[in-house]
Amino acid sequence: MIDFRPIGYVIGLLVTALGATMVFPLGLDLALGNGEWPVFLEAMAVTCLIGAVLAMTTSSGVDGGLTLRQTFLLTAGVWIVLPIFGAIPFLIGATEARLVDAFFEAMSGLTTTGSTVFSGLDDLPEGLLLWRSMLQWFGGIGIIVVAMVFLPELKVGGMQIFRSEAFDTAGKVLPRAAQIASRITVIYAALTVICFLTYLVFGLGVFDAVNHALTTVSTGGFSTYDASFGTFQGPPEYVASVFMVLASLPFVRYVQLIGGSTGPLLRDSQVRAFMVTMFALILIITAYRIIANDDHYEHAFREALFNVTSIMTGTGFASVDYQLWGTLPVVMFFFLGLIGGCAGSTCCSIKIFRFQLLFASIRSQIRLIYAPHGVFQPRYEGRPVSEDVLSSVMAFFVLFIVSLGILSILLSMTGLDFVTSLSGAATALANIGPGLGDIIGPAGNFATLNDTAKWLLAGAMLVGRLELLVVYALLTKRFWLD
Repeated sequence: MIDFRPIGYVIGLLVTALGATMVFPLGLDLALGNGEWPVFLEAMAVTCLIGAVLAMTTSSGVDGGLTLRQTFLLTAGVWIVLPIFGAIPFLIGATEARLVDAFFEAMSGLTTTGSTVFSGLDDLPEGLLLWRSMLQWFGGIGIIVVAMVFLPELKVGGMQIFRSEAFDTAGKVLPRAAQIASRITVIYAALTVICFLTYLVFGLGVFDAVNHALTTVSTGGFSTYDASFGTFQGPPEYVASVFMVLASLPFVRYVQLIGGSTGPLLRDSQVRAFMVTMFALILIITAYRIIANDDHYEHAFREALFNVTSIMTGTGFASVDYQLWGTLPVVMFFFLGLIGGCAGSTCCSIKIFRFQLLFASIRSQIRLIYAPHGVFQPRYEGRPVSEDVLSSVMAFFVLFIVSLGILSILLSMTGLDFVTSLSGAATALANIGPGLGDIIGPAGNFATLNDTAKWLLAGAMLVGRLELLVVYALLTKRFWLD
């Protein structure tokens, strides 16, 4: 029998903390004289009260550690419960959103997907815009902790290969998570402050700089304008590109870097593979823009740099409607969104290390064809890769493709066209943000989709953010009966 008390205790504390942070948008609206501040006061009271009651009533079950099943439930439960409370300001605030829209927006924020159902962002109260950005910032730091502490412990999608780098959390999930989170949070916050100051230097106002720093470092992609980053074309695009890349690198490397060890960052094969892949794609798109679209060099490079970085890191900012560039860029953007950044970063999608392990396995199989009696062990960073890691990676790839296919079919059954269904499924599972087509492309949003499609996409965001296997494990009979 699973003891749900430790799970409820942690979730209760997190819900209470989420409610407490509503004081920031409340204070902003109050200072600016907006009539929206009571919305956050009510939402904060409800959220803090429910969170505190949940934590107090389950505190008797806390013993300092979690079993494997409890860890699975906690990991999924946090990303299910927090969006419910994060959606309250959207339900009762100026947007007057329906339940499905409010939950979709909150789930998109906390999973750092960046898809939105809200139009008229330019006219929304500042408090609500800040709350959207804060949700993404919380989601960014949350997924780093999950990726470094919980997923290696759960052997999800090959993440166990990073267990030694995640400070060896085996058997001590909660205590070690607190220690790791404290180090990461300082670095994450510092990177956000530096990003904010840099945006100020390059022309953004204080409010816009705060919001876009929160959503850049979290690779979330929410903006304060319907035109997204198209409002800030020019030097700010270079600033955003730099910080999106920095947020896409393993945060454990920053911990080691601050500790005086530069070697791990420089030797990390996934960092090198990520940078090389992204740079090659930027050059291809730049050359295409110059040759096919007759664009001038600096503009072609800047737009290629910004939009390739935004989509590959899963941030989802858009400075232009790149669908107008031609067929090649559109196809490339679809597939590069499925690559993702490094493990242990704020990035989403499949992630670069899984492709490295996949190609290493393929190379070994090809060599085995030519030398049937040979022994060829796939290697990662010079180390042999165990069979359980490879099996986990292969299972992830299969589940991702199957999930993408099933979700696309389900979305098409709601009446969506092929491009919207396929790209919508991909952008939700990979937590990218914009899709393709006239409806959910970089120049559109998800507002006009039917309710069924929105619920499906919100669920897919959760599944994708938690690396698929965490959620799917909860759906098996064996998980609950063994």
